[in-house]
Amino acid sequence: MSDELRRIVAIDDPYLLLREVTTRLADAQQEVTELARLRRRVVQDLHAQGLSYAQIAAKAGLSRGRIHQIRHTGPAPEGAFLGRGSVTVATPLRRDDERGRTVVAVDDVSSGKRLEELARSYGLDVISEHVPVTGAIDLDRDGLVVVCGPRMSQEMWDTYAQDPVLAWERAEDGPWTVVDRKAGLVHRSGQDSAPARSYDVGYLGRLPRPDGQGTLLAIAGIHTQGSLGVVQLLTNDLNTLWGQVGDQRFSTLVGVEYDPDTSEPLSAELLCPLYRHDEETSV
Repeated sequence: MSDELRRIVAIDDPYLLLREVTTRLADAQQEVTELARLRRRVVQDLHAQGLSYAQIAAKAGLSRGRIHQIRHTGPAPEGAFLGRGSVTVATPLRRDDERGRTVVAVDDVSSGKRLEELARSYGLDVISEHVPVTGAIDLDRDGLVVVCGPRMSQEMWDTYAQDPVLAWERAEDGPWTVVDRKAGLVHRSGQDSAPARSYDVGYLGRLPRPDGQGTLLAIAGIHTQGSLGVVQLLTNDLNTLWGQVGDQRFSTLVGVEYDPDTSEPLSAELLCPLYRHDEETSV
């Protein structure tokens, strides 16, 4: 019996005992899920290196059937791209100056809900919250996925500024753009171009937290359609993204063609490589 279990068993207050047991069960379930994810990842990695299931089984002291079962069941390793155990999906609130009230953009709601569904499909617990109109948000937390551009939050502005390759900048004629410093390219939304077209640019990156104790996943579009396109890319290609960058810091841009009537993405494709920040320097 572990020390933690002994502590819980020794609680006399039945209501406190109930709370403690419930909390511990939730924590234990998260641990079981993440251990199963890690175990499957190890088997997949060894198999990808050329080892047969029989060889892996022999070295691990398990049966071949058990190794095969681990490889094909349980939570998929790529779910760790979003977080481990529990993730918090934050989407922005906006100020409607005409009506003097706080509102949410439909596209932001869609992005948040689809991210939550994606996380749950990988066995992750999900908490949803909003970035207030002030932009103030605590970024020093594990498992944070923030759908918010730099214009709406000083905290996010400072976070995006840590990217050594991609930078948010205003064009001389006013609209926001994203500059790929390495490629020497300026990416602009179709809404801000002449002639205008149903095209936007989305940003996806894993960036350092202010406290330096971890990272967060940042998603933003020049307009809201860009964020929707990033979420579609994650939904369709999470395994590929995980295979390329794992849980390391990176950033990339996504070109999004969308339906002008519904804002729904028609296509979402990478506009640049997945820049791994440990391999890049400020340029």
